[in-house]
Amino acid sequence: MRPEPGQVLHFSEDPTIKRFVPHVAPTSSLTESYVWAVDHDRCPDYWFPRACPRAMAWVGPRTTEQDTDRIIGAGCGDRVHAVEYRWLQALREVRLYAYRLPAERFKPIGDRPHAVVSTVAVEPLGPPERVGDLFELHEEAGIQLRVLPSLWPFWDEVIASTLEFSGIRLRNARR
Repeated sequence: MRPEPGQVLHFSEDPTIKRFVPHVAPTSSLTESYVWAVDHDRCPDYWFPRACPRAMAWVGPRTTEQDTDRIIGAGCGDRVHAVEYRWLQALREVRLYAYRLPAERFKPIGDRPHAVVSTVAVEPLGPPERVGDLFELHEEAGIQLRVLPSLWPFWDEVIASTLEFSGIRLRNARR
C-alpha cells in the first residue's frame, strides 16, 4: 500500500472521511494546524493500528555493518519494525484504510522529514482503500516484523546505534 506518483497517503481506521481539515493533533508538540500524510518511503510506518506503539529502524547512509547485524540481524534485510505481544491481536484485526491525497498540496515537515503536511483542507482523490493484511504488507516489503514483551530495551539500543529510526505512539508502550 503505497502512493502512486503525484500522491501521498493518509492512513486511518475511519472509512468515512470526506475532507481532511487542518487541526492540531492532540499528541503534537506543534501548535500549527495541519493535515498529515506520508510519502512512499514512510508508508510502512503506518501499517499499524493507530494507537499501536512501534519502534522502527532501518539502514541509512551512516549505518555500520556491526549495527545492522546487531540490531536488524545478519541476513534479515535492511529494516525492522518492532511491536509488543499485547498488540498482535489488534494488528491482525484492525480495519485500516488508505486515503490517496494530491501531493502538490503537501510539503515535508521536520529537520529530517518524517511526514508531509498541508495547511489547507484537502479532499481525497477517491474513496478510501482497505489496506488489508498488515503482516502480508510487511512481508511483501521485505520488512522484518519483530514481536517483543516491551519495546524499551530494543528502542534504547536503536537510538544509540547508527541506524535511522522512528518511534510512533511509544507513550502506549509497556513500561
